[in-house]
Amino acid sequence: MVAPRTAEFTDVGGVAIVYDVYEADGEARGVVQLLHGVGEHAGRYAALIEALTGAGFHVYADDHRGHGRTGIRQHGGPAKLGHLGRGGMRAVIAGCQQLTAIIRTERPGLPLVLLGHSWGSFLAQMLFNQHPEHFSAVVLSGSAYRTPADLNAAPPNARWKGDDATGLEWLSRDPAVWQEFRDDPLTVETPLLQLFGPIEAARMYGRPRKDLGCDVPVLLMVGRDDPVGGPRSVHKLADAYRNRSGLTDVTTLVYADARHEIFNELQQDEVRADLLAWLDKHVPSAT
Repeated sequence: MVAPRTAEFTDVGGVAIVYDVYEADGEARGVVQLLHGVGEHAGRYAALIEALTGAGFHVYADDHRGHGRTGIRQHGGPAKLGHLGRGGMRAVIAGCQQLTAIIRTERPGLPLVLLGHSWGSFLAQMLFNQHPEHFSAVVLSGSAYRTPADLNAAPPNARWKGDDATGLEWLSRDPAVWQEFRDDPLTVETPLLQLFGPIEAARMYGRPRKDLGCDVPVLLMVGRDDPVGGPRSVHKLADAYRNRSGLTDVTTLVYADARHEIFNELQQDEVRADLLAWLDKHVPSAT
């Protein structure tokens, strides 16, 4: 994979948002806007990005407000990584919209796929609600139906607690993933509610918009043992996209034994292959 071009833009609150642009191998068939989860950063998606660029997609991936390289610069160091700062969730959403506009300007005419994981999938749901016409396809990983009843409020590692637990078992069955997360200077393990505060955390609640007005295909991918939402919550989200939003092409894939980070799970090769197969169908190559 060719090294990315790193750039930045200034968001509505004056925060410099750092993002990377990965060029497609050969002739591009589309663009993916990748939205990472809470407490992490875009750099954790190298294998996924390599698969996407190899399949002919440019990839734009930012470190959201308070996170990764953006957060280090915003807060002057790592002590407050994960904290969104003034403007909170609304500023995060506006920043993601700014990046969408940059992509549409730099890559006119190419289909744009919105791909979000975890918190990034909640942001993607909000972006899709506001401007469904901007996207040719939407992929949500580790997502949930955004209601208090369907988003797990308990500690995500509760079912794996024990004397030998690291606290990160909920991410993946692969112990190497736990260690890499813990060793990464740009990740934080602080719970979301503590990072965001109750008011900003509550801004994540919402449902798919009624009658979106355009029929965009949606792929929902979730681990069977994902404690954030899990299959039950994701199936409710799929039903809402069909019955509230009027979408006719909504696919749900559930991965046996997989936990939250399906792109870092033991069957990650299968997960990436399923994603690429779905994209082949919905964003076909021009050749």
